[in-house]
Amino acid sequence: MPGSMNISAASKAAGLPAKTVRYYADIGLVPAPARSQAGYRNYDDASVRKLVFVRRAREFGFSISECRELLGLYQDRRRSSADVKRIATLRLKKIAKKQHELQSLHDELAHLVDACRGDDRPDCPIINGLGGPGDRPCSPS
Repeated sequence: MPGSMNISAASKAAGLPAKTVRYYADIGLVPAPARSQAGYRNYDDASVRKLVFVRRAREFGFSISECRELLGLYQDRRRSSADVKRIATLRLKKIAKKQHELQSLHDELAHLVDACRGDDRPDCPIINGLGGPGDRPCSPS
């Protein structure tokens, strides 16, 4: 990463679209960089590292608010790792809950797919299952 780069080079180095980099600066998630005399945003290595940090945090599913808090801790050399662990533990619990929900959806849909004959007859357990318990499909008009 060069010492100073425009938004295009910074976004490429950070692995983010330029629009996202602008958005993060606009909402104050990352500091807006200084502008050149021509009015271009100049990003330094530290700015790009922060953008990479936020990109990775977002990949883990952290919210913008959580990213803001994590970025604050990232920059605070006096931080407590307990604070970081608390935020990550909460995210991990949300991921586990979502995993459980997805596994339940998978199991239910797999059961419906297995129950469906997939033939030319109109009777379909998948359609019935999507309609909910006790639902009767509408009669064709």
